Amino acid sequence: MPLTLAKAGEENIIKKIGGPPDTRLFLEKLGFVPGSQVTVISKVGGNVIVSIKESRVAVSREMASKIII
Repeated sequence: MPLTLAKAGEENIIKKIGGPPDTRLFLEKLGFVPGSQVTVISKVGGNVIVSIKESRVAVSREMASKIII
């Protein structure tokens, strides 16, 4: 399921990153790689705020939909 459907506070493991190569590379540089643990902190407006690798990152709903957990 895409990250956009995850509940706040739930720990999830990234299974796959979809989308075009430039999008995948951008997300990889932020730490979104298969096998990484990610937790949704909140959903504000059009953004999803997540905790990944001890950092908080805000990604757009469109980008979050490309992260499969």
